[in-house]
This record gives sequence, structure tokens and C-alpha cells, in this order.
Amino acid sequence: MPQENSIPEQGKLIGKVTHYFGKIGVAVVELSSTLKVSDNIRIAGGEIDFTQPVKSMQVEHESVKTAKSGDSVGLKVKEKVRDGYKVYKL
Repeated sequence: MPQENSIPEQGKLIGKVTHYFGKIGVAVVELSSTLKVSDNIRIAGGEIDFTQPVKSMQVEHESVKTAKSGDSVGLKVKEKVRDGYKVYKL
């Protein structure tokens, strides 16, 4: 997959958005690295590029403090995102 030149590398790539629930503002992120509650993340893609802390996350509808590579986690996000957006840990 070619690297998008419009997005400067900032942070470690830890996953990508696979689904977005617009009504509740939750993104499903497939992780390629670990993620913990309190980590700061950056989501970038299209015209969107923002950072936010991870306040809570869920795996299979259960609240978790830590998720690992291979997990799909639900995260509340402050902006609308789309499938394929990249998620970085700062």
C-alpha cells in the first residue's frame, strides 16, 4: 500500500479504522500494537487529522484497560472518521 504523502508521520502507527458508528461517535480500530486507556492517539486520513486521549475502550462490548495487537477495539472519537484512516500512538 503506498504511503500517503499528505500525512506527516507523527507517532507510531498502531492500527486503522475499520468501521465508524456515526450516531454514537465510536470508531472500531483494528490494532497492530498495544493500546491502553490514557494513551494519546492521533487519527489521520482524508482531510481529518486530530489527537485525543483514550478515555475508554471496549473489546466485544466489554470495557478494557489494555488491548493488544489483533484486537478490534471500540473508541469514542471526537470527530467523524472513515474506514481506512490510520491510528497512531503519540
